[in-house]
Amino acid sequence: MAAPAEESADPAGREPRLRDTPEDICFEATANAIALHPARPLLAAGDVDGDVYLYSYSCTEGENRQLWSSGHHLKSCRDVAFSQDGQKLFTVSKDKAIHILTVEEGRLETRFPKAHGSALNCVLPIDANVFATGDDNGALKVWDLRKGDAILEAKEQEEYISAMAVDGNGKLLLTASGDGTLGVFNVKRRRFELLSEPQNGDLTSVALLKRGKKVACGSSEGTIYLFNWDGFGAASDRFALRAESIDCMVPITDSIVCVGSLDGVIRAVNVLPNRVLGCVGQHLGEPIEQLALAPGGQLLASCAHDQKVKFWDVSELAGLVVDDYRKKKKKGGPLRALSRKAVGSGEDFFADLRDEAEPEAAPGSDSDSDGGD
Repeated sequence: MAAPAEESADPAGREPRLRDTPEDICFEATANAIALHPARPLLAAGDVDGDVYLYSYSCTEGENRQLWSSGHHLKSCRDVAFSQDGQKLFTVSKDKAIHILTVEEGRLETRFPKAHGSALNCVLPIDANVFATGDDNGALKVWDLRKGDAILEAKEQEEYISAMAVDGNGKLLLTASGDGTLGVFNVKRRRFELLSEPQNGDLTSVALLKRGKKVACGSSEGTIYLFNWDGFGAASDRFALRAESIDCMVPITDSIVCVGSLDGVIRAVNVLPNRVLGCVGQHLGEPIEQLALAPGGQLLASCAHDQKVKFWDVSELAGLVVDDYRKKKKKGGPLRALSRKAVGSGEDFFADLRDEAEPEAAPGSDSDSDGGD
């Protein structure tokens, strides 16, 4: 445990300053993965050295605290995820191992040392007992802690599984892959369902939107591909952000996602109508590895190659009226700043970070973003 805060010894008795967002958390090595606790102000992070950390975070200045660290992984920690009840932390690594730690103490409770034949890349808890893992070779496994083993094993995709999502019933599991496909697996029936057509570039992220009726996938080409829930075979729409890439994505509302890119910028994007709303924040020039949303949807956390976790206020995104952004704008203007810490509103912003134009709609697109302007 960290020492008590030094502010208590302030001779002037000054009250610690309250900030809009918690202060940055700095690491000795690049954090590959972060996760925020489903109920408490706790952040878990895994770094390239294989170390896992748990921090408490606070908007009160000087109150971020490291609670524990774990060095059980032999190689880079690729992903971390809290269990749905918030009592356990799942971690996966390049060393092919799955670790399950207690959140309170950081004690290693369960370990699967050679869980996959290749380096692990992502983990997703599905319910209290079932979780899924994906590896660098396109293999998926679904595990049941009650059995202590995998209950579904599949190798349907050709390249690494980058991200996973599951529907609200815990039935259908979606896997985004570096081969450009979206995989669909039935967890309840323990079987593979189908693969989408390959898209351009690697699929790097996946999120459910529009009350589960739409699925959005980010790509390494800087495009968001949209799928209808009952039409996973082919994308129904695509939206080119003119970002260098989309490396991670997290849903903020039922229609708005935040995406992180190689250029270090976190963009807020509305889906249907498709519109880049502006810049939420940035790690200047440092590729963003992962994003995580705090309970309540007010705070967004990001980690990047600058060895920092930063926090951003996204509380105003839910109130944005997307039609306001359909007015004619000067082409080449900077991205609109959507938080106090976003630098998109000033001249110090990247000169080449320009307001994205209208989306490129796919043939047969169901996008309603390009009518009438």
